[in-house]
Amino acid sequence: MIVQNAPNDALSDVLRLVDACALASVTLTAGGDWAIRFPAPDHIKFCALRRGSCWLAASDGLPPRHLDEGDCFVVVRGEFTLASSPDVRPVPAERVFGGFGQSGHCGDGDDTHLIGGSVCFDTVNGAILTDVLPASLVISGEAAAAVRWLLEQLDQEWRRAGPGSLLACNDMLRLMFIHALRAYVADLPPLAGNWLAGLADPRIGKPFEAIHADPVHDWTLAELASLAGQSRSAFASHFKESVGVSPMWYVARWRMRLAAARLRRSREPVSSIAASLGYVSDSAFSATFRRIMGVSPTRYRARFTHSSTGRASASPAGEDGQVLAFPDAITVEPPERRRLPRATRSG
Repeated sequence: MIVQNAPNDALSDVLRLVDACALASVTLTAGGDWAIRFPAPDHIKFCALRRGSCWLAASDGLPPRHLDEGDCFVVVRGEFTLASSPDVRPVPAERVFGGFGQSGHCGDGDDTHLIGGSVCFDTVNGAILTDVLPASLVISGEAAAAVRWLLEQLDQEWRRAGPGSLLACNDMLRLMFIHALRAYVADLPPLAGNWLAGLADPRIGKPFEAIHADPVHDWTLAELASLAGQSRSAFASHFKESVGVSPMWYVARWRMRLAAARLRRSREPVSSIAASLGYVSDSAFSATFRRIMGVSPTRYRARFTHSSTGRASASPAGEDGQVLAFPDAITVEPPERRRLPRATRSG
């Protein structure tokens, strides 16, 4: 048997950290003149147009966008409307679907057919991704051929409803979402100022992926700049312009995000987590964790309980009676004069 261990990549790392999962849960058929208004979703809404065409009007200030067969759309936040034409008066979604119905019909006929569902994240870390996505986005089926193929398979699996179909549909929807993210990243403008931009920026691509491939390594600015083929000052400037934070702050923050996830999801000793991330000094690890996460590792862990599924949830209240919103997605850098404690190794 051949076992291949693919290196980590930034998008896979983040999707794993936020515990991304998908639920293919709804189909819609529509025809004639029709329009449906949907409330702001609790989770990311992801839908694909299997047949026909329609208009998407989101609450992000953009004009209505036309969708054709094979196109997908993502709604991260805010109300949205699907319609045969932007000038049709919408009806509430609950009138079309009712309760927790899995299918709905609107208008006359079945010219249009959509399949959709939700993409859910860990409630603690989800903002790492949702905060860098627009309120809504449309992915052309022509731009993402893999999405069209997956859509066909999803439609067939949904109709077949055989053993394992539910899990298969959910997994295919998650794959479609990943392809949609890839297409979105490919079209990001330069210097977008968030970590997604680092995936597509050729000036920092190699060091960006190296950080995720080996987060335990005691990275230096010189090493990362060398991977980018740039001077230290040029690389640091490019990285901050593209990602929004300095390279060394990104390294430290990513390590602490990994540490935070293990503190929530396991009972490993803090010293073991620190050592596994390259720290031989518990005090250096704790100082970095406190600087980035706002509290000590011990206090951070105490704020969370652990369900049987391993998903973290906030405890009802902290010492002051308030649930703390820990800044996993913090982007504010410390003053330049402050130096982050670096991971150190013995020997």
